[in-house]
Amino acid sequence: MQPTLVILAAGMASRYGSLKQIQSFGPSGETIMEYSIYDAIRAGFGKVVFIIRKEFEQDFREIFGEKLQGRVRVDYVFQDLNAFLNGAPVPADRTKPWGTAHAVLCAKTAVNEPFAVINADDFYGRDAFEQAYRFLVRDCNEKTYAIIGYELLKTLSEHGTVNRGVCQVDSKGNLESIAERLNISLKDGQIQCDDNLEPKVLPLKSSVSMNFWCFHPSVFAVSQEMFDAFLKENANNPKSEFFIPIVADKFTKSGLGVIPVIPTSSNWFGVTYKEDAPSVQASLDALVEKGEYPQNLWVS
Repeated sequence: MQPTLVILAAGMASRYGSLKQIQSFGPSGETIMEYSIYDAIRAGFGKVVFIIRKEFEQDFREIFGEKLQGRVRVDYVFQDLNAFLNGAPVPADRTKPWGTAHAVLCAKTAVNEPFAVINADDFYGRDAFEQAYRFLVRDCNEKTYAIIGYELLKTLSEHGTVNRGVCQVDSKGNLESIAERLNISLKDGQIQCDDNLEPKVLPLKSSVSMNFWCFHPSVFAVSQEMFDAFLKENANNPKSEFFIPIVADKFTKSGLGVIPVIPTSSNWFGVTYKEDAPSVQASLDALVEKGEYPQNLWVS
C-alpha cells in the first residue's frame, strides 16, 4: 500500500503576516508545498491530504485541483475547533486552532495507511521524502513511528531568531525527547539560545525536528486519548496547544513504542519572516538550474 502525505496548512502565519502557504516561489509560480508534493510523488506516495481551515478550501482547490489531477489522489480535511472534543466544551475565548497534533487527528477519516506529516511552508528536500517512503513501506508499525532529523545549523534564519525542537537521541538512534528551544541564532560561530533553558549553547550538529513525522494510523487512537487528557488539563487556558511532540514524547516515555530519528542529507529552508522570501526563491531557482526540479513542476 502506498503511503500518504499529510500537509499541515491550517495555521495563520502570524509572524509572516499573510497566508504564506499559498504564496508563489517557484519559477512558474509554484508554492513551497508543491515541491514537497512533487518530491513525495516521485518517492512513491500515492495520496495527499491537505489539512486546512474551511475558509481556505476554495483557494486550495483552485491552486492544486487541476495541477494534481491524474498525478496523485487528493483529499481535504478541515481543522475545526469543535472536532474530536468528545463532548468537551470550547472555551468562550478560544480562537486559535488546538495545535498540530489536533490537526493530524482531524485527518483520521481520510487516512488508513502509514503516512508522513509535514508543514506546508517548509522545503524538506528530495532525500527526506525518499527516506520517509522507505521507512513507511518497510518499518512503520503500531510500535514504530519516525521523525526526519535535520542539522540545526542548516535550519537557521539570517533575519531573526527561530524556535526549534531539539532532539535528544539515544545510542540506538531513537528519539528520547524533544526540547522546544526558543530564540535560537548563530553568534560568533556558536548556536545560542536566548531562553531560560540549559545549555545556552547548542552543538552545531544538533538534530532538530522540522515537523516531518512518519506515523502508523494507530497514532489516531493514541492521539485521541492524549487529547482528551489535554482538554481536561487545559480547559481554562485559551492559548494552550496540543503539539505533535507532546504525542511523540508520551508515546516513547509510556513504553508504547519507539521513534527512530532518521537523518537526511537534504537541506531545509522555510519562510519564518518576510525577509526570508527572497532567499527561499533564490534557493529554489538554484535547484532548478542544477536540474533537481523542472522549470515547471506540472508540465510533463
